[in-house]
Amino acid sequence: MLSIFKKEIAQFFSSLIGYIVIAFFLVVIGLFMWVFSDTSILEYNYATMEQLFVMAPMVFLFLIPAITMSSFAEERVSGTIEFLYTKPLRDSEIVIGKYLANLVLVIIAIIPTLVYYYSIQQLGAPPGNLDDGEVIGSYIGLISLAASFVAVGIFASSITRNQIVAFVLGAFLCFVIYWGFDYLGRMTAFTGTLDAMIQQIGISYHYDNISKGAIDSRDIIYFASVVTFFIYLTFTALTVRRQ
Repeated sequence: MLSIFKKEIAQFFSSLIGYIVIAFFLVVIGLFMWVFSDTSILEYNYATMEQLFVMAPMVFLFLIPAITMSSFAEERVSGTIEFLYTKPLRDSEIVIGKYLANLVLVIIAIIPTLVYYYSIQQLGAPPGNLDDGEVIGSYIGLISLAASFVAVGIFASSITRNQIVAFVLGAFLCFVIYWGFDYLGRMTAFTGTLDAMIQQIGISYHYDNISKGAIDSRDIIYFASVVTFFIYLTFTALTVRRQ
């Protein structure tokens, strides 16, 4: 597993992929936080990082499937997947190694946003007038969201040879599990009956809870379950294709 992890990380940063991912995320979030007048922190009368945690899921919806789409699809096209099968590696080690490498890349892209946190903290009146508990909870929620999207993207890449198909499928699945259940629960047919239950199936419900600074074990268990479920599906798809 460690060898797969190192290989993937080296591959990210030996090309422009890793740097483009980090730069793209920081630039897009930076534009919404500091430049666009409708969302700029400079237009607000109080210190907040709400823009980052509201816009990040939308950016991740496209960014993470773009990162993960080549995880297995490219291996099949290039024929290197057969080379991996000849190594003394179990399918679970291959899947987890690739999953962790992709997740680490996303986390590396998130880390520089701490500069935004420091800047906003200094802009407060007085400096430091920022709800640190809410920010910490939001970062935990953001990493949990990234972990879930990476698991979904890895699964999408494992069931197709085409990277574009893997990207589209990954983005679609991420949209469904994040916003789909929330929209479904708001339909009039479910209002007052199953609306709350349906919305709790989606990621947005649990992400919003953690982003308020309230770390609930039920939300953590939910994210862990989503990650485990899609990693298991990826492992199953890889095993079937190997056979």
